[in-house]
Amino acid sequence: MKQITRTRTDPEETRSRILEVAENFFRSIGYQKTSVADIAAEVGMSPANVYRFFPSKGAINECICGRIVEEVAAIAFSIARTNAPAPEKLSRLLTSIHEHNKATLIKEKRTHEMVAVAMQENWSIIKAHIERMTTIMEGIIREGVEAGDFDVDDPAEAARCVKTAFVPFFHPLLIEHCIQHGEDTEQGLREQLRFILKALGKRA
Repeated sequence: MKQITRTRTDPEETRSRILEVAENFFRSIGYQKTSVADIAAEVGMSPANVYRFFPSKGAINECICGRIVEEVAAIAFSIARTNAPAPEKLSRLLTSIHEHNKATLIKEKRTHEMVAVAMQENWSIIKAHIERMTTIMEGIIREGVEAGDFDVDDPAEAARCVKTAFVPFFHPLLIEHCIQHGEDTEQGLREQLRFILKALGKRA
């Protein structure tokens, strides 16, 4: 008797497909207007089936938001791994983050809105992202201390201070506010970078 071979879809493949469809919806019409029913119909399954892979719409939101902020983390990691001096690396990292977030606002409004809400509501994925970015900055500051480029007693504390000082150029809503009011974010960014590097520099 001929054996019938049945192929089963890998759960991870299905999960990835759901996220792929959800991300496309989020980028085109926004995450708030996208329903689980929309995602399920596009994937070709029932909403109940989608909930087998994700416990809630919020869980899907967090996953997609994680994908979005991962783009920022990838930029930061690539700069942190270079052989440039620490002051240059830190300046490039902060500048690149600002430019990326500003470009997202201009070119991908729906994505920008989602990250802005996630930051306002302090989603767990955003909290983890900010902690990771602060850790990357701490690593660069430690390199600078070891090389004699920076003079701080506590690199972890210094990284947290840099993060706080950079909020106006990092937070999506604050970037949007500046653009709406015609403020020169590039000039402000350069001034803030000079302030940050001076604060990290050698004491007199």
